[in-house]
Amino acid sequence: MSTTTTLAAGAVDLAANEASQHRPLIITLFGLFVVATLFITVWAGRQTKNASDFYAGGRQFTGFQNGLAVSGDYMSAASFLGIAGAIALFGYDGFLYSIGFLVAWLVALLLVAEPLRNSGRYTMGDVLAYRMRQRPVRTAAGTSTIVVSIFYLLAQMAGAGVLVSLLLGITSDSGKILIVALVGVLMIVYVTIGGMKGTTWVQMVKAVLLIFGTLLITFLVLLKFNFNISDLLGTAAENSGHGAAFLEPGLKYGLTPTSKLDFLSLGIALVLGTAGLPHILIRFYTVPTAKAARKSVNWAIGIIGAFYLMTIALGFGAAALISPEEITSSNKAGNTAAPLLALHIGGVDSTWGAILLATISAVAFATILAVVAGLTLASSSSFAHDIYANVIRKGEATDKEEVRAARWATVAIGIVSIALGALARDLNVAGLVALAFAVAASANLPTILYSLFWKRFTTQGALWSIYGGLASSVLLVLFSPVVSGKETSMFPGVDFAWFPLENPGLISIPLGFLLGWLGTMLSKETPDKEKYAELEVRSLTSTTATGRSAPSTISCAGPRTCGTSG
Repeated sequence: MSTTTTLAAGAVDLAANEASQHRPLIITLFGLFVVATLFITVWAGRQTKNASDFYAGGRQFTGFQNGLAVSGDYMSAASFLGIAGAIALFGYDGFLYSIGFLVAWLVALLLVAEPLRNSGRYTMGDVLAYRMRQRPVRTAAGTSTIVVSIFYLLAQMAGAGVLVSLLLGITSDSGKILIVALVGVLMIVYVTIGGMKGTTWVQMVKAVLLIFGTLLITFLVLLKFNFNISDLLGTAAENSGHGAAFLEPGLKYGLTPTSKLDFLSLGIALVLGTAGLPHILIRFYTVPTAKAARKSVNWAIGIIGAFYLMTIALGFGAAALISPEEITSSNKAGNTAAPLLALHIGGVDSTWGAILLATISAVAFATILAVVAGLTLASSSSFAHDIYANVIRKGEATDKEEVRAARWATVAIGIVSIALGALARDLNVAGLVALAFAVAASANLPTILYSLFWKRFTTQGALWSIYGGLASSVLLVLFSPVVSGKETSMFPGVDFAWFPLENPGLISIPLGFLLGWLGTMLSKETPDKEKYAELEVRSLTSTTATGRSAPSTISCAGPRTCGTSG
């Protein structure tokens, strides 16, 4: 073992010792947050009387409240843990995650947020099924929502395992798996009891905690460098071992033609993925008006933008103050860079350092719990509303039966997420989220845009787009270096990766659009022009074609169905 590696391991051991010395404080902070959020969940659960309350929080949240909740839903473990680690290890190339996640909101704002809110009821499937054959389209939309949500959940579970393992000194694989299981159980409780109301309030609390926690670390990092960003970046470059290359493009994505293509694929997925993420899309149904939906996105952009600017201090601060060997010794993918930065900025051998470590880790844990609740709610809602109520029960399910189905779906999705999260515990969480973005942009975004803006779009086009984009993106991920063939892969001991890129977006996203167009052009179905006209007016103005004000539901042929029979 080299001297550098020995020193790094010693530093990590010291961090663990500090954590162990102040473990009562750490457990207390964690416990306080869990108890507080459970109280909120139970309180909200008592106010959840029907399906509208469970799925959309009764549509009672203001633009600011929903914007805060959207921010809490979006700023995940990938944002706080994964991006900080990516910047700390790869400098400029790591910061590209921040840029991509932020720019993606412009696509959501300009193309999707308001039309989707005006046209839907509870899920993405409401919009897609309105002018098409309902049963096959709702089945496809529900399937896509569940798969995308599970991909995203992998990142949160991986982040939880890494974070709590660092704090509690757990090194065994069985211990880390137990932590993942604990997070899964908490997420099931949040969703089954609190529904959208409880989840929204937890996300709002978490967003406030995350912003203030990040602001505190940013201030302390800048204070250490006398608020001279140039000195911070220079020290980070020197300490990284890469010199000036650390601050230039290419350290991770510019070494080979394949890595350059991987960067392009990643960029496309990040920019287009947000507009297809189910757990973000359903947040627009919680506000009473289209104006409130616009305000939600504007507030979210401001809050999220400020946060991603602060990731500069998190990532480059970690690079400047912690050796790369110490970061990778703690976690290969760099996911512990932010908590380790908190420890170092306060002093590794000091009580203040332990307090900062416990506080920031509790905030990160809050981030994970809030996001997994939102993801689970999106997937269970889609199963219950799209598949169970409108496909299996053919629109005859009562509100009570639908909500009960959503709760059972939550349990099933939680179990699957725990199992897969245990396998993904050593992968970089930002990279895992990027995969979810790619799947969402491949399967959901083409179908949403075609449904809203293409008069000729047909059921066959929707099915080809959803299933084609979904299958191609998932298949390419399974046979990529993310799953096998590398030391940092999910299965490092085997190699069946024939697809060279770590992100499938470059191939699967254009394919999703192409299949949607091709399926429509080859379809013999005659599009319903009247329904498209109704959908167009409603999506753009929030009124019906006759000029009446439209609530947040689409007028349907039956009491609980939309679209034509399938």
